[in-house]
Amino acid sequence: MSAPTRLRLFCLPYSGASAMVYARWRRSLPDWLHVCPLELPGRGMRMDEPLQRDIKALAAQLAEEISHDLRGPYAVFGHSLGGLLAFELVHALAARNLPAPLALFASGTAGPARRDVSEYAIEKTDAQLIDRLRELQGTAEEALANPELMQLMLPILRADFLLCGSFTYGRRAPLGMPIHVFGGKQDSVRADQLLDWQLDAASGFSLDLFDGHHFFLVQHESAVLRCLRRYAEEHLARWRNGAARQRVAG
Repeated sequence: MSAPTRLRLFCLPYSGASAMVYARWRRSLPDWLHVCPLELPGRGMRMDEPLQRDIKALAAQLAEEISHDLRGPYAVFGHSLGGLLAFELVHALAARNLPAPLALFASGTAGPARRDVSEYAIEKTDAQLIDRLRELQGTAEEALANPELMQLMLPILRADFLLCGSFTYGRRAPLGMPIHVFGGKQDSVRADQLLDWQLDAASGFSLDLFDGHHFFLVQHESAVLRCLRRYAEEHLARWRNGAARQRVAG
């Protein structure tokens, strides 16, 4: 008897973070939903690699790196900067004629079509970066006051902000897979900005709002993962039905 099909979920971290932010998800989600956090250069296990400041170049690099892992069904998830990078990654995969994901999950990030990234295009000082971290309410004051920790974190955050600032929309065809958008009810990313993702969704769109600020996916992790799992289950069921029909037709 063959093993049940698993859906790979490639997860992209937010600014300043490493792939470790998704480690808990592996313990919280069922085996059929296989969480695959993608580590970005310059952090975690890739600390010895240079930080990337060009979002299209990074998306192309990641597309090459995962190209051999796309033989089965998969989806892509990203929070904040990770959501924008996920969008570029899906386009980079399409440009290489690689299999498309079943869905794109964009969390806590404005739709790309009308997005203004100008404030991120200018390199931030340490003080500006710390102020921004405080605004986002995802970093404890003890951490912000720790010089050694900030010395490690701020160069990564600075590069990630510039990565966001390098984004240009240009001319884009809508994506051929559903886009599921998550947002925080108290986040500074407004509902109308989240709804802008509809402009890039040719085959399905949803918006789910959760209690919490920008890091609602940490504050209300269980609710977010229940919603994510429900959508993933639906997509995997459709994929299985399509595969079964192909076998019958063949």
